[in-house]
Amino acid sequence: MKTLLRNRELSALLAIVILFGVLVALNHSYFSLQTLSMIFTSAQILILLAVGASMVMLTRNIDVSVGSTVGLCAIAVGVALNSGYSLPVSMLFALGIGAVAGFFNGVLVVWLRIPAIVATLGTLGLYRGGMLLWTGGKWIEGLPASLKSLSEPIAIGISPLGFMVLFLVAVAAWMFARTAFGRDFYAVGDNLAAARQLGVAVNRTRLLAFTFNGMLAAIAGIIFAAQIGFVPNQTGSGLEMKAIAACVLGGISLLGGTGTVIGAFLGAFFLTQIDTVLVLFKLPAWWNDFIAGLVLLGVLVLDGRLRQALARHQRAQKYSRFVPPLPGAKNVRPFPRKKKDVA
Repeated sequence: MKTLLRNRELSALLAIVILFGVLVALNHSYFSLQTLSMIFTSAQILILLAVGASMVMLTRNIDVSVGSTVGLCAIAVGVALNSGYSLPVSMLFALGIGAVAGFFNGVLVVWLRIPAIVATLGTLGLYRGGMLLWTGGKWIEGLPASLKSLSEPIAIGISPLGFMVLFLVAVAAWMFARTAFGRDFYAVGDNLAAARQLGVAVNRTRLLAFTFNGMLAAIAGIIFAAQIGFVPNQTGSGLEMKAIAACVLGGISLLGGTGTVIGAFLGAFFLTQIDTVLVLFKLPAWWNDFIAGLVLLGVLVLDGRLRQALARHQRAQKYSRFVPPLPGAKNVRPFPRKKKDVA
């Protein structure tokens, strides 16, 4: 139990395996690579948002505007393509908009010192309103086949966009685990004052966290447009909460400085797996959010209880060596004495 508690990635992976085992036990036909690839395809958008959210949360901030950024960037790529621009140019245009949106969030938080939750709640409405004004509230339809083909499987049931998602997750995981640049994010979230004293570029790190988050949301918007083939006027609604939930499930701390990208990836996969299981069992769609929320609350309550128990156990071990032994007690270290008291 202690190993699972300390290694949240292992906990999330175990939950995925158990849920998949339940699915297979109920219907053996679901034991296939096709089922896994289907879940991964559905999870690609949430995985990108969870990885981006983890970067922001590691710096002890939060961004609740990513859903609107996804919608705005999906609209951007759709409008550009329908205006006659090439696919690479349209994707770069959407990526630029995502970077600007994320950077603007960072400016509000870092330079103007507005609390992140307040700033991004404001930009959530701003980006959503901008998206509707841009399109006049209409859907973007008639997207070219060149965009849709990017979401078609090419190997082991994974599309080119799917391989790109795996590549981005691997790069982000390596960056945070192996580079000084990645460790700066942990330092900023763990102790801001200490990070400054160590020479970490605190403001730059937080700005980059928001900017990267916006860029990953832009890629998620492109994937959404490619998978669906059109862009509704409510694209991205509610995705920000799912991204944060995926991070928490994967072990990213809301207090900053703790967690890994792999944990966020597994948390996103698990939440999508729940939705997929409900679809396979032909349950009504309105059960999705209810069950996902119930699972999240259950994990948080259990995690909180286990952490409290582990903290009490660690405190007891830490201070037991300073407690004088009771008469007749065995295997208890005596109260340490100063050298001058030792005969």
